[in-house]
Amino acid sequence: MASPEPSAAGTPPAPSVNVSVDAPQDLAVILINLGTPDSTAIPDVRNFLEEMLSDPHIIDLPSALWHPILHGVLLKTRPKKTAEKYATIWTPEGSPLKVHTARMAARLSEAIETSAHADHRIAVEFAMRYGQPSIPSVLEKLKNAGVSRVVLFPLYPHDSSTATASAINAAFAWEKTTVGAPELSTVGSFGDDPGYIAALAALVRRFWSAHGVPEERPRLLMSFHGIPRRRIERGDPYESECLRTAELLRDALNLCSEEAPVGFQSRFGYCKWLEPSTEATIASLAKKGVKRLDVLCPGFVADCLETLNEIAIRGKKVFLDSGGVEFNCLPCLNEDPAWIEAMARIALRTEDRGQSAR
Repeated sequence: MASPEPSAAGTPPAPSVNVSVDAPQDLAVILINLGTPDSTAIPDVRNFLEEMLSDPHIIDLPSALWHPILHGVLLKTRPKKTAEKYATIWTPEGSPLKVHTARMAARLSEAIETSAHADHRIAVEFAMRYGQPSIPSVLEKLKNAGVSRVVLFPLYPHDSSTATASAINAAFAWEKTTVGAPELSTVGSFGDDPGYIAALAALVRRFWSAHGVPEERPRLLMSFHGIPRRRIERGDPYESECLRTAELLRDALNLCSEEAPVGFQSRFGYCKWLEPSTEATIASLAKKGVKRLDVLCPGFVADCLETLNEIAIRGKKVFLDSGGVEFNCLPCLNEDPAWIEAMARIALRTEDRGQSAR
């Protein structure tokens, strides 16, 4: 059985990228995702990479050391290679990450309208930490529409200084320089949220129901985005939160650690990153005689370059080249109804509790 095609073909048409605010609102929710280039053109990819790799949350080296490397080497060589990767996953609607994030915002708006909070006037928007629409531009739009309170919902299940903190700090940096800014609250990490875990488990069960489970023991590799090991040594909770998600998902699916191992992907640079490596694990399993491997990426709620290219294309090649026979990259939660319901509960719970910014 072939891996799912890395495209949005066959999915419902994407809604407008804005769930627009056309009347004064009491409250708004902003879904924040990592970001994407505007297109696969090399200049757009270069701009995206420059913004992301200039963020000290991502690269925590002294600027005097990092900037010459970034501008003198990486931005001259990496954009072309990255653009080629984006070209393998780009859809007629655009970047999968942006398309799915826009759809999530639209579905979340619908879910909130039918919830017990329907008497509230709640807008739902989305923003990108890098690229467009930017976090400051969306906050400015909501401020101008009269929104008084905003729930920031970073779409990262696991808290990390490299992602969650960067998104939240960008929002509060805008607030500090803006007169009349709305009150901001934040959704914390949700990697152990029962609704999130249940949605992931149901996704896996549906896939197995449609495509079968190997007659031998199943192999479901759970791949999370990696971060440098030094971040963990400094107190970042990311690794422990990922492992907690893996444990809960194994319990929900009645799998053991051998049947559902963990890997960390997307290594960048030469420092020591979280291990085991996803790519090394894929190769190792094939060499040990595993004929079919299913891979789930619980840390990504929307399909993106890391899932559709790095896993579905690159990971598949590594598995087959290492002796494996069948490789499947399961889709992310995307607009899964159970996930949308969980999002609504998480966002509204945050609002009800008046959770303060970190």
